[in-house]
Amino acid sequence: MRFVVVTGMSGGGKSTALKMLEDAGYYCVDNLPVSLIEKFVELIAMPNSESSKVALGLDVRADQSFEDVTRILEGLKEKGYKFEILFMDADENALIKRYKETRRVHPLSQDGRVEDGVRRERKVLETIRRNADYVIDTSNLLTRELKEELDRIFIRNKEYNSLMITVMSFGFKHGIPADADLVFDVRFLPNPFYVDGLKSKTGNDREVQEYVMGFPESEEFMKKLIDMIAFLIPNYVKEGKYRLVIAIGCTGGKHRSVTLANELYKRMKDKGSYGMKLYHRDVVSQGV
Repeated sequence: MRFVVVTGMSGGGKSTALKMLEDAGYYCVDNLPVSLIEKFVELIAMPNSESSKVALGLDVRADQSFEDVTRILEGLKEKGYKFEILFMDADENALIKRYKETRRVHPLSQDGRVEDGVRRERKVLETIRRNADYVIDTSNLLTRELKEELDRIFIRNKEYNSLMITVMSFGFKHGIPADADLVFDVRFLPNPFYVDGLKSKTGNDREVQEYVMGFPESEEFMKKLIDMIAFLIPNYVKEGKYRLVIAIGCTGGKHRSVTLANELYKRMKDKGSYGMKLYHRDVVSQGV
């Protein structure tokens, strides 16, 4: 039997993850009283249990101590029960924005301020987050991308670490992305903007891709970039980094950067145990 405990920050996507797991064939139970957790686990672990895949949702509630949850889970592990912990997370700005959009009250917001509730909750959950098998940051994840991540972990059973890599194209004339960890400038390559028939196209079009990747410098750059990233990723993981943004820029973010971001994403996707997403920030912008 595969047993998954789904927890995390309020507004981080726990309910959405449970619904997706349920669609994938998991028997899901949410908001079970703390006093019933141990009995529930004993029942589903019985040899005659009909459930082979179970997910239990646990989160912070104003009327219960999460320290009790942590203690019970540790006790179950000592008794030999096997389970995995999925922690759904998001950064503070994303969580506050989601609460304000839905006008919900945060369970730990004693004075009505969402910001204080989020900070209290993160402190309460720091131990279980540290011990989680999987941490998924949903700050910038689309619903489709979250589904792909859960499918990769719990359906296809691929090896997983908690690093989510975003490959982003951008244009320098629109500014360097504020959240970029690694920035690469590909303005050294010939610009398709000045080639008849390519100006109005983007790096998502085959003609532009063939033009940009037709130069030996493009292939050499790509090989060196992948080699460096392959060296960096395990070291980032070792240091506990769970989000990496690789930004590739050209002048307008429409031709060269888009082509090379697409190429990098294609070559890295499904090559490791990390999650991948692709984002073209300025592809709709006009200009070089």
